[in-house]
Amino acid sequence: MPRQKIIINLAPADIRKEGSSYDLAIAIGILAASNQLPIETIQQYIFLGELSLDGKVHPIKGALPIATQSKTDGFNGMILPAVNAEEAAIVSGIKVYGIRTLDEVIRFIKGKLQIEATQINIAEKFEQLLNSYELDFAEVRGQENIKRALEIAAAGGHNVILIGPPGAGKTMLAKRLPTILPPLTIDESLETTKIHSVSGKLPSSTSLLTIRPFRSPHHTVSDVALVGGGANPQPGEISLAHNGVLFLDELPEFKRSVLEVMRQPLEARSITISRSRFSVDYPASFMLIAAMNPCPCGYYNHPIRRCICKQHVVQKYISKISGPLLDRIDIHIEVTPVEFNELTESRPSEKSEVVRKRVIKARKIQEQRFKKYPNIHSNAQMRSRNIQEICIIDENGRNLLKKAMERLNLSARAYDRILKVARTIADLEGSVEILNQHLAEAIHFRSLDRENWSG
Repeated sequence: MPRQKIIINLAPADIRKEGSSYDLAIAIGILAASNQLPIETIQQYIFLGELSLDGKVHPIKGALPIATQSKTDGFNGMILPAVNAEEAAIVSGIKVYGIRTLDEVIRFIKGKLQIEATQINIAEKFEQLLNSYELDFAEVRGQENIKRALEIAAAGGHNVILIGPPGAGKTMLAKRLPTILPPLTIDESLETTKIHSVSGKLPSSTSLLTIRPFRSPHHTVSDVALVGGGANPQPGEISLAHNGVLFLDELPEFKRSVLEVMRQPLEARSITISRSRFSVDYPASFMLIAAMNPCPCGYYNHPIRRCICKQHVVQKYISKISGPLLDRIDIHIEVTPVEFNELTESRPSEKSEVVRKRVIKARKIQEQRFKKYPNIHSNAQMRSRNIQEICIIDENGRNLLKKAMERLNLSARAYDRILKVARTIADLEGSVEILNQHLAEAIHFRSLDRENWSG
């Protein structure tokens, strides 16, 4: 260390710097400025790492997006902590060297130490981890109508709300939804991994997320924790659930303000966090699955147990969920307790793998349908104009839908949701047209609209 005053300039000055990722770069810069290392050599590399007092290099956040930008900027390689090497090596076209101490870096730059560049076979790694789910639909006894609803939701990317008494299996079913979703593509996997890497939530055991994320924040979560933000903006739960599932259990227990800030990202599938000097866009294309009790005691509409809540109490409880938010949830389904004979039935239930094959087949139909629409990949993402072009129904279908709209007092947004769900049901059956039975089943999934549930 030079025994003189040292000035370190982290340019550009108008961008706030935070974290310890600059430690290694600063140390190498000091050694190069004092002619202890060749400047022309270090200019070829990006240096990242946190230095401890004994010279060890500790892990950092965001290695994957930094590697992507380093490749774009034309650097030959990256020198970073060995723990982060596999994550950065996912980006092809740039050499990644994993190191453990400052001494290793110095000897490598001077040519006194040979370090093999880390290489990752993305396709092989992806295949190995693709089906590493611990849960399966086969473990759920009964609840065939709920499984059907979740299959439809997975096939079209629709949002779902499950409403029913305690112990009916709402959480158990929700946790198994990712097991029937189509596998992540490599592009989706990279995009999801970047978000988790930036936020420091990437598991140390893996460098690439190959299964769809499942986020389940507690109902005490704050607005910022859910949608992202802070003094130095970070992705929130809705972005961490990107390309996966966001599960909100006990939905009415969430603060009203927390739920309302989610309305816009549900439509836009992204969130913009603005500050006085800059703004940040985070992706938020997730499936929302919510669960709730029908009333404070939990037994309203229960087939056996008696509800002790007054009618106005039930209405007040349901009213905690705003109409606009409910309208953004495509499928409303009532969950009833499983009967004893279903629990003890020896017949095996359908495995997630079997259901997923049907879901993938329906998604492929949608991929072909939306080829000319770059930002639409599933039925749930259709806009009003797309619905008019694609979800065409005959006169009988229109009459059926009109009666349902009048009887259930549904909004215009709910009308669009019914058509989207009906289109997905038709895709699952391989039908080109939306038939009356598809519409009828889709209407059934709007029966829990707030105005009608406790009326």
